Order: sequence, then C-alpha cells, then structure tokens
Amino acid sequence: MKYTVTEKDAVVLIKLDGGIVGGPDARTLHEFIRDLNSQKKNKIILDLSSVTLMNSSGLGIIISSLTTVRNSQGDIVLVKVPERIKHLLKITKLISVFKLFDTAEQAEAHLKVL
Repeated sequence: MKYTVTEKDAVVLIKLDGGIVGGPDARTLHEFIRDLNSQKKNKIILDLSSVTLMNSSGLGIIISSLTTVRNSQGDIVLVKVPERIKHLLKITKLISVFKLFDTAEQAEAHLKVL
C-alpha cells in the first residue's frame, strides 16, 4: 500500500493506493495518522478510490486510527469507497461507524464544521 498526502484548509487528504492488509505499510499509515493527530491535524479524509483489497487487519488499522483521532475531537471520513469495501463495511456493521462521501469536497465541507 502506498499513499499520498495533501493538506488544504486544516483538512488532510490521504489517498490510499493498493491493498490495506496490515503489515509494515499499514502500521506506517497508522503511525503517520497518530503523528498528524499529535500536531492537532485531526480532520482527515481517506480516499479509498484506488484501494484494491482490504482485510480485517487493514480494517483494524483504520478503526484504530479513527479512535485515536476521535478521542481528540477530530474525525476520519472516507471518500470514493469502492463497492467491495462498502460491502466489507456493511457485513462488519462498521458502515454506521464511518462517514462516507462521494467526493473530497463533500467530506471537506463536513469536516470544516467540526
């Protein structure tokens, strides 16, 4: 898994690419999000449009990151979620935990009011 980061108006957009399946790459992402949170950058968008695979370990990393950020009165929202990932969120009943948006602009507008 690779990711690119952009920041705009105190909102951080992380575009993920590849599989989110745990391991060193996923831990690196989680540590990066924790570092952002420690810098008070806790309004985060995860763009999943290029995610090809997510397993329970990858899902655990995202949930752990979400918990960390929400404990600091921030949020992580998901955009451009592929159908197979939406299905995973539905069967694990985590669809109600995450906020999903079709576009980064919609997600930014939501996060700006936090």
